[in-house]
Amino acid sequence: MNIDEMRRTLQNRLKKSRFAHSIGVANTAVELAKKFDIDEEKAYIAGLLHDCAREFENEQLPNEAIKRNIKIGDVEKNLPLLLHSYIGAMMAKEIYGVDDEEIFNAIWRHTVGGKNMTTLDKIIYFADMIEPNRDYPGVEELRKISKKNNLDEIILYAMNESIKFVIQKNSLIHPDTVAARNEILLKTSK
Repeated sequence: MNIDEMRRTLQNRLKKSRFAHSIGVANTAVELAKKFDIDEEKAYIAGLLHDCAREFENEQLPNEAIKRNIKIGDVEKNLPLLLHSYIGAMMAKEIYGVDDEEIFNAIWRHTVGGKNMTTLDKIIYFADMIEPNRDYPGVEELRKISKKNNLDEIILYAMNESIKFVIQKNSLIHPDTVAARNEILLKTSK
């Protein structure tokens, strides 16, 4: 499936606002890809499809995960919305014909991160937070941080803000987020 077909298919499957968000993430990912010198087409596709599983309601996500043999951890059992990223990665292959492990992993990791995040993983994670349709307290500061030239600094700041938000809600922090953050801290402290 080419990019135009992906876009049309996604538009037909998602709510209008979710599709607009997906286009915003795709375009933001391309801008970040230019800045950090990675493949713009991969960034666009990963950004476009990152939320493709949001066509399902939260209560449907566990069954969709089970259908695809996706392990459901304790955190996901309590926060099934997190499953959309894993299911979305699988749907990128199943429905949209994506046969690229980098794109697959970027979609898989876009919500909670993970160890050994690639530049593409980090770009999709961050683009999802700052795309132009996002409007929440602190988003403008994140957009300012995006002007920095060190992607690890940007991601560390974004993860810190995400963790603060989760703590304020007295919610669970995914171990993959902690692992990703710790890995960046260890790398940057050397």
